Amino acid sequence: MNGMDELTIAMPKGRILREALELLEEAGYPVEEDCFETTRKLTVPLPEAGLSFFLAKPGDVPTYVEYGVADLGVVGKDVLMEEERDVYELLDLGISRCRIAVAALPDWRPSLHPRVATKYPRIAGRYFLDKGEQVEIIRLSGSVELAPLIGLADRIVDIVSTGRTLRENGLVELETVSDVTSRLIANRASYRLKSGSVDRLCSRLASVVKGEGVRT
Repeated sequence: MNGMDELTIAMPKGRILREALELLEEAGYPVEEDCFETTRKLTVPLPEAGLSFFLAKPGDVPTYVEYGVADLGVVGKDVLMEEERDVYELLDLGISRCRIAVAALPDWRPSLHPRVATKYPRIAGRYFLDKGEQVEIIRLSGSVELAPLIGLADRIVDIVSTGRTLRENGLVELETVSDVTSRLIANRASYRLKSGSVDRLCSRLASVVKGEGVRT
């Protein structure tokens, strides 16, 4: 595979990285998680696979893809909804399933001046606007569950997987805003210039996701 065909993929660390690498292996690409676990480097070239990876924070992955420093990226749908970057969404990988939910203390009741704390101000703002509910959105970068406990906000909008963190903080889910899985995204120029490699990878991954095995 020549240099022009090599694809650079931006990946977040953690669960998405592990599950995405498993999919790539099943799709016939020689990638091993050990290559990522045994290095502290943020770039991992795998020329035998025709791929090169760099590791980034989840919220930054669409930015790297939009500006073309990465041809492709793997990122949660929640990040795509919040960031609204100009990228192609190629494939729902069906991994890292979770949901964006509204949560509150069990005795929550509507108030005259409702406030909602969240890491997702755009998603939360659109959700309540669509419901015709006027709320004040308070953006937090972490420990969103704390907001109702200390009186900062009536409710929160946050990512939920098992619900354990909510339960440990005495919160209950009220509504599901959106189900979330990880998506394969592409830079628009890369999609045209490296269409052969991109289509091949996307097709192989789609076959694995659908349980059809790898098509060579």
